[in-house]
Amino acid sequence: MTGKTEMPEAQVTGQVADAYRGNWVDHTAPAFSRPYLRLSRADRPIGTWLLLLPCWWSIALAAASDGLRPVDLWLALGCGLGAFLMRGAGCTWNDITDRDFDGKVARTRSRPIPSGQVSVKQAVGWMVAQTAIAALILFTFNWAAIGMGVLALVPVAVYPFAKRFTWWPQAFLGIAFNWGALLGWVAHKGSLGLAPVLLFASGIAWTLVYDTIYAHQDKEDDALIGVKSTARLFGANTHRWLTLFLILTVVLMTAAVLLALLPLGNPLVLALGLCAPWAMGWHMLWQMRRLDIDNPDTCLWLFRKSRDTGLWAALFLACAAIL
Repeated sequence: MTGKTEMPEAQVTGQVADAYRGNWVDHTAPAFSRPYLRLSRADRPIGTWLLLLPCWWSIALAAASDGLRPVDLWLALGCGLGAFLMRGAGCTWNDITDRDFDGKVARTRSRPIPSGQVSVKQAVGWMVAQTAIAALILFTFNWAAIGMGVLALVPVAVYPFAKRFTWWPQAFLGIAFNWGALLGWVAHKGSLGLAPVLLFASGIAWTLVYDTIYAHQDKEDDALIGVKSTARLFGANTHRWLTLFLILTVVLMTAAVLLALLPLGNPLVLALGLCAPWAMGWHMLWQMRRLDIDNPDTCLWLFRKSRDTGLWAALFLACAAIL
C-alpha cells in the first residue's frame, strides 16, 4: 500500500479498479448516472447474481415439492428486480459506512465516495430511492414474504460493521445474501419450513467459500488497517477450511432437497433435485483446484465464477419444478 488516497485514473474516468473492463456503466450509461450506478455495483453484476440465486433455488424447490404455479414466474422476475435494487442499496450502505477504510485500500479507493464522485448525502438519497422501489416490488408478494423481506434489512444493516468486531464477517454476509432462500419459499408457500432453513444454511456455507476467496485480494491492506476477515483468519489453511464449507454446502442442500422432494415419491424429480447440490460441489471443487490465495487476479476470477456454481443448482431445481 502506497499511502496515497487518490487514483489519477479514477479522477479522470471515474472507473472503479475491480470493475469489468468494457462494462456498460463506464461506456453507455448517461454520465450523470455513472457514479450512482457504480455505488450500486452495476458495473460489477456478480453480486446481484449471488443475491438472486438463493431466491431462485427456493422458489424452484418449493414449486418442485407441490407444483409449479403461474405466480412463480412473477416471483422469479420480481426477485431478480429486487436483487438488483437491494444489492445496490446494500452496497451503497456498505460504501457509506466503509468510506474511511475504502480510501486506505488500493482496490477500493477508486469507489465513488472516497474518490469524491458522490457525497455521503447523495449516497444516502440514492440508497433510500433504491430501497423504496424494491419495497414496491416486495408488496406484490404475500404477507408472509413481505414480513421476511422487512426482516432482511437487519442483516443488511449489520453486515458492514461485522469486519470491525469479528473474524467472521463472511458469515454475516452469508446471512444477508442468502435470505432469499427463506423469502422465495415463503413467497410460494405462504409459510416457512425446515427445507428452506437447510437451504439457507447451505447458502451461508457457500458464501464462506466464495467470499473468503474474494477477501484474499485485500488481506495485506486489511491487516494494515485492522479489518478482520476469514481470509486473514484461515491464512495458509484456507484450502482446508474451504473444503469443509464445500462439503457443508453439498450436505445441507442435499438434506433440503430430500426433505422437500422425498414425500412426492417421484424418482425422476428427486434425482434432478439431488443433481443441484452435487453440480455445485463439483464446480466448487474445480475452483478449489485452481485457487492461489496469493494471486489477487486469480482470486477475483474464481470469485466471479461463483455465479456459475449457483446457476448449476438453479438449473437442476428448475428442471425438477417443471416436471
